[in-house]
Amino acid sequence: MKIILFGAPGAGKGTLAEHIKRIFPNIVHISTGDLFRENVRLKTPIGMKAKEYMDSGKLVPDEIVIGMVKDRINKEDVKKYGFMLDGFPRTVNQCEELLRLTSIDLILVIEVPRQELINRIVGRISCPKCGKIYNKFNAELAPKKDNICDVCNLELIHRSDDNEETVIKRIEVYESQSLPCINFFKQKNLKIKKVDGTKTAKLTEREIKDLLYL
Repeated sequence: MKIILFGAPGAGKGTLAEHIKRIFPNIVHISTGDLFRENVRLKTPIGMKAKEYMDSGKLVPDEIVIGMVKDRINKEDVKKYGFMLDGFPRTVNQCEELLRLTSIDLILVIEVPRQELINRIVGRISCPKCGKIYNKFNAELAPKKDNICDVCNLELIHRSDDNEETVIKRIEVYESQSLPCINFFKQKNLKIKKVDGTKTAKLTEREIKDLLYL
């Protein structure tokens, strides 16, 4: 399957992707955020340029994102097993370019109240090794030891762009530039299904299969 996981920053796209991969482990989770952060970590030219936009809460320019996604979806694992796109497309132009590159089977639109999105992102901390995400404002998602990864026993980190001012900017950008994508999908008669983002952490296998029309 070729799936788009669509939602605001902090909506739970990564969480939903984890659920789907437990049922379909071979499907490729393509997170543009992860791809960019890897380039930032390696200090590649594209990573350094992307960091300027990410730190200010702005969208990375389309030509950078589209080129990166095109390269990823052309790799053999994606061709064989399909993909879940997380963080792309974010503009109508990106939607148009994506449909020139490939077909899409399903768009899952994750909906979460605005204030909860802010709390989720500002409180988000993660392991620098395994990438597991926790939240210091949510008892169910907090680490067992204060600021220590349950898996790797390493100190958790807080991303520099996960501050309230930047988060609000990111949500406003999503509302103004990304939400119009939903109307674009409807005009193209693509399959769209809404997901209650406040409940994704506890979705059952049957519920996941229902989302995917299986």
